[in-house]
Amino acid sequence: MIRILVAEDNAVNRELLRELLEACGYIVSEACDGQEALHMIEQAQPDLLLLDIGMPVLDGFAVIRRIREHPRLAALPVVAVTAYAMRGDREKILNSGFDGYLSKPLNPSSLSEELDRLLTKSAQSANQDQAQGDQCGRKNRAAGASDSGA
Repeated sequence: MIRILVAEDNAVNRELLRELLEACGYIVSEACDGQEALHMIEQAQPDLLLLDIGMPVLDGFAVIRRIREHPRLAALPVVAVTAYAMRGDREKILNSGFDGYLSKPLNPSSLSEELDRLLTKSAQSANQDQAQGDQCGRKNRAAGASDSGA
């Protein structure tokens, strides 16, 4: 099952996202602010993060910086879910390290399309990493076999 963390300070928006996601079969965890989101990432190990920009304690920009600086978390797909919808906001958000952008009020079909895009991309990346690891393992085993025969 795919795990999604929703980091949103507005309880109504969190509930809406949770209901939409659970209806699609996702396992949902929730955080009320940026600091809690960072803690929940460690705890829940989500496959994707839906992150509000304007939150207390740590805003979305501070959270994405910390995620991208952390080697183990840097590959986590993160989608900004925000009311920032003025000209240039989308580009600013994507240039700051987010993988996707959804504006509020949320369009359920846009949410579904963005999740499909990022989760498919994430799965393809994981499969490539596994294939490289398998290939390296075969090369190492082959090298070991030729070394032992010498």
